[in-house]
Parts: sequence; structure tokens; C-alpha cells
Amino acid sequence: MKVTTESSSPTEIILNIALDAADEEPFVDRSYRRTVGNLAIPGFRKGKAPRSIVESHVGRQALLREALDYMIPETLNRVMQERELRAFIEPQVEMLEWEPVSFKAVIALEPAVDLGDFRQLRLEKTPATISDEQIDRVIDRLRREAAPWEPVSRPAQFGDLLTLDVRGVMDEVEIINDSAVDFIPHPENVLPFPGFAQHLEGLLEGVAKDFILVIPEDYPRPEFAGKAVSFQATALAIKEKNLPAADDEFAKGVGEGYADMAALRAEMFARLNSDAEAQAERAFQERTLAAVLEQATVDLSDLVIGREVQGIVEERERMLRQQRLDLESYLGYVGKTPQEFQEELRPEAVARLRRTLVMRQLAKEEAIAVTLEEAQAEVEEMLLEEAAEENRDAMRRTLYAEENLVSIQNAILTRKTMERLTAIVQGLAETEETETGADADPEMATAELETEPAAAAAASDPNPNPETELETAAATATVETEPAAAASAPETQGNDEGAKPDAD
Repeated sequence: MKVTTESSSPTEIILNIALDAADEEPFVDRSYRRTVGNLAIPGFRKGKAPRSIVESHVGRQALLREALDYMIPETLNRVMQERELRAFIEPQVEMLEWEPVSFKAVIALEPAVDLGDFRQLRLEKTPATISDEQIDRVIDRLRREAAPWEPVSRPAQFGDLLTLDVRGVMDEVEIINDSAVDFIPHPENVLPFPGFAQHLEGLLEGVAKDFILVIPEDYPRPEFAGKAVSFQATALAIKEKNLPAADDEFAKGVGEGYADMAALRAEMFARLNSDAEAQAERAFQERTLAAVLEQATVDLSDLVIGREVQGIVEERERMLRQQRLDLESYLGYVGKTPQEFQEELRPEAVARLRRTLVMRQLAKEEAIAVTLEEAQAEVEEMLLEEAAEENRDAMRRTLYAEENLVSIQNAILTRKTMERLTAIVQGLAETEETETGADADPEMATAELETEPAAAAAASDPNPNPETELETAAATATVETEPAAAASAPETQGNDEGAKPDAD
């Protein structure tokens, strides 16, 4: 066997491997033994024909082609072991010649990661603060949720509950035809199309209103983008909320009841503050990791980046299928070739790889590991949160599956690494002992970190108003929800979400 290096760099190495007849012989013989049992050759019992007869019957090349399935990976594995090469991802193999067999292997090596002097970074966490105004907004939301809908004799306003007949026609095709459905118009509604809710302001009960709505060019469903829809809407009824007074009697009716308004406000403050502190921690973790990423150096091979791009493409395909689209159709709508689409994804792929590799290197340099026992303990905590015993048994079988335990180990490792990193940048880690597991295998424990750590996913929330998220969490499950009628709308599926066309 002849092995030559075509090129080599810190990120990848390209090997040309040429086998001779002696190298091929064991594999071809294995192929013969696998093949002979399936052949019926005249004059021989099944499985007893000698190799020379089998070769003359099927041809040596047929045996050789079947042998390639194990010849190439086993040969490449042996060469890599001899040269002490460790592939970061599955090597890329290209056949060069059939007889004798020769092939080229591109081997992506472990990316080199230099974190810089991250231990000298210093950042301060922004403390969480809750204002009286935030609490007031939560109380007001609870009042609205508890208030009954009452008929009014005036033009419709945003926030009213409208019972509507709605018909929409696009390109002479009826795409919406809903009768007596409930809908709550609001400026932020984007369904069934952006701008629909605004046309309902001023609607009079029993008076039909005709209007034309032009759908924005950037509408996510290309078949509707830029089209004009002719609507006719009639309000069968208009109702508004009759808010209860924010007094002690109201507080006693919220959830399981509070002694007075002061107790309710104290509870809302506690919930808002808890959420705010968690959100501040997530934001601080993200800011800390961003600082480390900014000074880190990560050498990536094109092969590794290409594989990550392909992974993102597959994610996009799954998302498109959920919207009843395929990638080819989507690219046609947006006017991009597959190559252009993949090139656009490269920055995202690089960012994801850098994040993952930096986190893994942090865990390695700080000697952070996670034992199997820690993962099992976390599973048991999850199970305690499930009240139904029969559900617990099913969850236990699922969570104790090997691949799920590994995933949980990785999640714990990410969490511990972020905790360690935030302690370092706050100057709190100098006297701490590094967290390690006595029986842990550090190589295993740091082998795969989550591509998107939980802190990063949460901190990148597109919600431009963090108070809204906090207030929503504080008010959750504290009062009775609005009547079912208020939660549906013209194939509109409405309340605060607006309407949705039923056309495909």
C-alpha cells in the first residue's frame, strides 16, 4: 500500500491511498465468502463453489465493488491510526481508480481553539429591577382577564370583542368565508394579513364594511405576497371589558385568593423579580460568552464548515415542510440558487461552530466534567415534577435511554461551564476549586456541547420589550381566562392573534 500526502494544514490533511493486490486480497476474499452463500451455481451445492468459479461467474470486479464497503473505511482507519490522525468529523472520500483500488481522503482535524487570556476578562452583571408601573400593568392585565364582556352601542375600537361575518376574495377566489366568529382587533395583529385589524376600527354594528387590503411583498407565504384581497366585514355584535376595581375584593378572587391588594402586589413583585433575575442572568451569560468569542481564535476547515452548512440546510428543510413547502420551491420564490443559499448560511455555520468549540475548550481548560450519576440525578429531579405515576414510568424509560442521558450530560456540562465562566469574569473564581467528577471521563464529558447553549437561545429572544415577557409570566394562570368565544375568530383563530386565511 502506498500513502502520499497531497496537502496538509493545521485544519485538514488530504491523503492519497493506493492499494496493491496483496492489500485487496483479504477484502475480496471476505466478499467471496459473503457472496457464495447466495449463489446457485450448477454442479455445486449452495455456498460450496470455490472462489475461482464464483469469480468467473460474477466477475472479480463485482466482488471488488462489494468489498469497497469495508475495504475503504477499514484501510483509512488503519492509515489514520498509524499516522496518529484523529478526524473531527467523518472524512470525505473520493474514488480515484478501481483496479488497483486508490482513493483520496480529506480528513478534517480537530480545530485549534485559542481562548486568549479569558481569565482576565471582567464584566459586571446588571441587577434586575422591578418598578411599580410594571406591577400596575400586571394587575391591569389580571383585571382585563377577569372582566366580563358587555355589549356596547358605539363604533368598534381596538381591544373590543367583535362577532364578525368576514369574506375575503383574492384573484377572484374566495380565501376566507367565516360567519359569527369572534375577533379582538389590535394594532399588533398580523393575521389574517397585516393591516386587517386596522380596518375594523370604527366598524358599526350591523353595517357591512368593504375594503381592499394589499398584502406586503415580504409576507412569509409567497403565494400571498403582494396580492390584493377584497374584504367585506360585518359586526354582528361589539363588546368591551367592564374592568373590576383594583381593590381588596378583586385580590380575593385572583387565583386561589389573596388577603388584600397589598398581598397580591407582593406576589406579583416576587414573580416579576424572579423572572427578571433569570432574564438578567441569561443576558449576562450571553454577554460574557460574546466577550470570550470576540477574543478567541478558532481554525476551521472548509470541510467542517460545509458539513455545518448542510446541517443548517436540513434544519431549514424540516421547517419548510411544516409549512407545506419544499426547499426547491422556496428557493424559486426567493430567487436563489442552492449554492447562493448555502453561501448565505456560511456565517451562521461559522458562528455556531465557534460557539460550540469555544464552550468545549472552556470546559476542557477548566477541567469541568459531568458524571453519569449527575445526569441520572437530574433525571430523577425531572421525574419528581411529573405528578402522574403512569407518566413517570414512561418518562423514566425515555430519559434513561443512552442517547438521552448523553444529551442531559451535555446540557449539564454547558450549564456548569457557563456558571464557571460568569464566576471568572466577575472575579469570583480565584479561590474556587475547579468542579470535576472523580469518576468522570473528561474526554467523553467534553466531547459534545450543545450547539446553542440555553443561555444563548434565551438571550437572543427577538422580543424588543423585555418587560412584556416578564409581565406575561407573572400573570400566568392566576385568574380565569376569557370565555371560549373570545379565543376564536374568522378562520381567524383570533383574540389577540387576529385572523388567518383558510386558503392553501
